Amino acid sequence: MFTRHWTVYVIHHSHTDIGYTDRQEKIERCHVDFIAQAVQILDDFHSGQHPEYRGFVWQCENFWQVKNFYAHTGPELQQKFEAYVKSGEIGLSGNYANMTELIDAPTLRSRLLQARRYADDRGLPLRCGMSADINGFSWGYADALYDAGITCLYSCLHSHHGMFPLRKKQIPFYWEGPSGKKVLVWNGDHYHFGNELGFAPNAVCQYTLADEFAASLQRGLSYDAAATGKNEIRLLAYRLERYLRSLEEKDYDLPFVPVMLSGTLTDNAPPSGLIPGRAAKAAEIFGGQLTVKMVTLEEFFGELEALNRDIPVYRGDWNDWWADGVGSTPAAVKHFREAQRKLSLYTKLDGPPADEVEEARDSLMLYAEHTWGYSSSVSEPWETLVGTLDLRKTGYAVDAYTKISRALDAHLARRGECSIRQGKKQRWHVVNPHGYPLILPVRLYLEFWEYVEGVRFDADKRFEITDEAGSRKFDAQIKKTARAWEIEVLPALEAGEELTLVMKLLPRERPQSNALIGAEGVADILWPGQSRADYERIETADFILSFDQKNGLADIIDRHTNRSLIDPAAPYTAFSGIYEITPVKTSPCEERRRMGRNRKSPATRRSASVLTDIKITESGPLFTGCELDYALEGTRFYRVFLKVYRRIPLIEVKVRIHKTSEWDPENLYVSLPFTTGEEEIRYFEKTGAMIRPGIDQLPGTNQSFYLLQSGIVFDGVQRSLILSLKDSPLVCLGSLEARPVDLSKDIDWELNRSPLYAWVMNNFWETNFKADLGGFYEFSFILSLHRHMDVNAAGELCAAQSEGMVAFNAG
Repeated sequence: MFTRHWTVYVIHHSHTDIGYTDRQEKIERCHVDFIAQAVQILDDFHSGQHPEYRGFVWQCENFWQVKNFYAHTGPELQQKFEAYVKSGEIGLSGNYANMTELIDAPTLRSRLLQARRYADDRGLPLRCGMSADINGFSWGYADALYDAGITCLYSCLHSHHGMFPLRKKQIPFYWEGPSGKKVLVWNGDHYHFGNELGFAPNAVCQYTLADEFAASLQRGLSYDAAATGKNEIRLLAYRLERYLRSLEEKDYDLPFVPVMLSGTLTDNAPPSGLIPGRAAKAAEIFGGQLTVKMVTLEEFFGELEALNRDIPVYRGDWNDWWADGVGSTPAAVKHFREAQRKLSLYTKLDGPPADEVEEARDSLMLYAEHTWGYSSSVSEPWETLVGTLDLRKTGYAVDAYTKISRALDAHLARRGECSIRQGKKQRWHVVNPHGYPLILPVRLYLEFWEYVEGVRFDADKRFEITDEAGSRKFDAQIKKTARAWEIEVLPALEAGEELTLVMKLLPRERPQSNALIGAEGVADILWPGQSRADYERIETADFILSFDQKNGLADIIDRHTNRSLIDPAAPYTAFSGIYEITPVKTSPCEERRRMGRNRKSPATRRSASVLTDIKITESGPLFTGCELDYALEGTRFYRVFLKVYRRIPLIEVKVRIHKTSEWDPENLYVSLPFTTGEEEIRYFEKTGAMIRPGIDQLPGTNQSFYLLQSGIVFDGVQRSLILSLKDSPLVCLGSLEARPVDLSKDIDWELNRSPLYAWVMNNFWETNFKADLGGFYEFSFILSLHRHMDVNAAGELCAAQSEGMVAFNAG
C-alpha cells in the first residue's frame, strides 16, 4: 500500500478568529472554556471515566487564549492546566495571536515577552509558536520570535486569496531574520486539513480536497448516526491513503507528516475527546504501515529536529496576502495609527510604566489581530451583528487611543502642561523626543476666545514668537481652525532638546499699498527676481513645483541637483486618485471570490481623477498652501492640499475624499510616482525591518501589495527621499491591470522600481471586510529630501516625521 511506514502527527487546536463567528468578548470566554474542556477531557481519561480518550493532546494556538484563561479561572484549574503542560498533554504557543503587519515592533515584542515570562516563571516548556489562517509575517517577526525564545514556528496558512511561500507546503525551512537569527518553520497545510482527512468525528469537511465525497459532505454523509460514523471512516481510509501516496509520489522524504484539526467544523471550535478513537481506527485500517499520534508543537518539532536533516535556509520578508483588510476600515486604521504614534512619543519621553499604557498595548494588539469583521459582512451588511462587531473592532482602536492619550496627558502635566484657564500666558514648551537633531513644523494653539496682553486676539494682530529669554526669534505663520488659532513655527532642536516659546504682540503697522496687487485683491503679476507661488509654479529654497492645468502636480525639481523627483514614466500624476469598481454580475460574494489573488478582474472599470481647479490657499513666511480639486468616479469630491515649506525640503500633503457608498467591489489608490532622480533602491519600513520589495522576500511570496509602518525610503546615490504614510499604510507596486499573479523571485529590481500607489481603501473580500466605504476621509503624507543617509536612519526619520515634535501649553 505504502512504500514506507508512515506516522501522522495530529495537532488538535482551536483557531482563534476574534470577531468572525461571534462577539469578540464572547469568543474570549469561549476560548477560556475550551481550555477548561481540554483539562476536563484529560481528567476524565486519567480518572478512568473515559478510557477512550487515551492519547488525547491539546495544543493552545496562542498565548492570548492562555492569558484570558488565567484571567477568568481559579488556582485549582490553573494548576491542573500547568500539570498537563508539563506532562506534554497540553502545549503552549509563544505567538500572541494571529496578527496582521499593522502592529508595531515594540508592541509586538512586548506581548511575545509576556508569553516568555509566563512560561519561565512557572517552569513550563515554551520554544514553539503557531499561526493559523494568516498568510505571512513581516521579516522582523523572525527576530522578534527568536529574541523571545520562540525558535520554532508552525504555519498553517489559509490559501483563500493567498498562497504558501516557497511554492510548496508541508516542508520545513529555517527563516533567517534581518539580524541573522534563524527560526525553524514548518510550512504546513490548512489548519482544518485533518478534518478533511476525517480524523475528527462529526467534524469532517470538504474544503481544499476535491473528490467523490465532496458533494455528499455538503449535505451530510447520512441521515443515520451509525451510518455517518461508518461513512466518515470509509472517507478517512480513502482520503488518507490517497494523501500519503501522493506525498510519496512527490518525493516527500520525511517519515511523518503533521496535520492540524479542530473539534468541530468552525473557527473558534471546542476540543473533541473523540479524536483519539478515530486516530486509533485509522492505524487499525492500515495495519502496521501507519501510526497516528496526537502531539503538541513541542513534541512535533522535537521529532523533526531529531531527524538531523539538512534543512534549507531562506532569508527575507514573508509578505502577507491578507494585509488588505486594513483598507476596508480606513477611518479606524487612521485612529489606530495615531494611537501608535502617541505610544511611541510616550516611550521616547520616558513616560513611566502605567496600567493604562499596558491596556493600550493590549487594545492595539486586538485591533491589529487578523479578523476584520463578522463572517457575513459582505453578504449581509445590514445585519445587526455585522454592525455590532465592526463597532467592537473599531472600539479596540478607540480604547488604545483613549488610554494612551490619558497616560500622555498625565505625563505632560507632570512636565508642566497647563490646562485651559482664564488669563493664562501665551507660553509653550517644545520637546524633540527623538534621538537626533530635527527641524520640523511645530503647531502652537491659541484658543479662539483668548486675550493676549489684555487684547482679544485675531488675525490682524501683529505678533512675534521668541524663546523665553527673547534672544531667538522664530518666523511664524498663522491660520484659523475650527476652535483655535494655529501658529506654526520651525524650530531646530538637538536630540532631546527642550525649548520654551512665548508670544508677544507688536505695534500695529501703518497701512501699506502694494503695487503688485490690484484693487480687487488678486496678486497675479509676475515680478522679476521674486520667488513664485501661484497656480503654475511654487518655488522654494529646495524645490520647484510645476502644475499642469489638466493633470495637477506635474513635476518637483530638486534645486540642488536640478533633478526631477517625479518619475517621468509614471502613468498618473503625484497624489492623483485612481478608482476601480467591478460590476457585480452574479452576487456580491461570488464576484469577489472569482478574483482570487488579484483583488480585481478583467471586468474591473478603472478611472483616473480629472483636475477641475488649482488655487493658492495660503502664502506666508514658512510655507505656501495649494489646493487641487479633482473629479473622480466613486467620490463626491477628491481634493489634494499641499503645504510646501519655503526654507526646508519638506512638503506636507493631505488628500481629502468624500466617498460614495457602493456594494460592488471597489479599490481607491493615490499615485506616489516619486524618485530621487538617481539610481536608487526603494525600502519599505515594515514591522521590525527595512525591506527592499522584490528583493528581500521569501521566494513565492506576495509582491502585489505591502502593509507598512511609517513609510518608504527612496535610497539614491547622493540623495535620500523619505515618504511618510501617516494614515494609509497599504501600498501597491506595478500595473493596476488585472493579470496573472507573479510571485516573488530571488531578485526583482524591475518590481522594486515599478509604479507605486497608496491603496487607501478597498472592500474586496467576500466574507468579513467592511462592505461600505462611504464617508469623509483625510489621508496625510509627508515628503522630505535629504543628503544621502543610512537607510535605517532614514527609516527612523520617516517615523519621526509622522510623530513630530511634542508641544504643549505651559502658560
